[in-house]
Amino acid sequence: MICISFYESFLNFGSLILYNNLDYSLKLFKGVLWHIFFFEEKRPHNGMTYEEYKKNSVEEIENIEPDKLEGIDKKNYEYRKINLQRSKRLGKQFQSSEELMAVVKSIDEPQLWMVITESWCGDSAQNLPIIAKAAELNDKIDLRILLRDSNTEIIDHYLTNGTSRSIPILVAFDLYGNEIFKWGPQPDTAKTLVTNLKRDGFSNEEFNQQLHLWYGRNRGKELESELLELLMNSNPVTNTLVEII
Repeated sequence: MICISFYESFLNFGSLILYNNLDYSLKLFKGVLWHIFFFEEKRPHNGMTYEEYKKNSVEEIENIEPDKLEGIDKKNYEYRKINLQRSKRLGKQFQSSEELMAVVKSIDEPQLWMVITESWCGDSAQNLPIIAKAAELNDKIDLRILLRDSNTEIIDHYLTNGTSRSIPILVAFDLYGNEIFKWGPQPDTAKTLVTNLKRDGFSNEEFNQQLHLWYGRNRGKELESELLELLMNSNPVTNTLVEII
């Protein structure tokens, strides 16, 4: 099953060429084609479940000899250990609000929630457990997790500010591959905090400490609020991506 009106896409493509914008039109059409085959090939569908991701995160720690690690590999090993503790703690403590539960449970059509991330990512440890909690409220939501570093061609279609492979990124799709909403890589207040700390010359270690202090105080409430708003305002785009048999 192909989920696009090729006729309409070619008309739009031709219109852009007429306006002497060939480079942009080629880029746009390439993106449309990529999206079609990305979903048709079930790339997001074949991602890990959250339980599989948690198991994989544990194995990444247990199956490594830390004394043999150097440089970034050693740092990522340490990040994975503390992130596992963070995600476990948050998974036990966080409780969805009645408002979020009501909105998620009202979803009556299948949705696929794709998260692109890595277990060494501190932001993921603070946000993914909450996304998973929301997804498990409705069995029509299929949460799937893709690792960024082995799926660079996918994250490159969801760059932050057009340049950065920041994670985690959540993209929700309907049954036919239409994007319903996108979120990431941090709640808005966290983004502002990091921007200000970098501007003021804080080192990575210093701003990470301040960032996780904020996460600890916020306890997932801002992410929950942002998810609630996205879910309440989202409508699948149907004018360019439509089901044809």
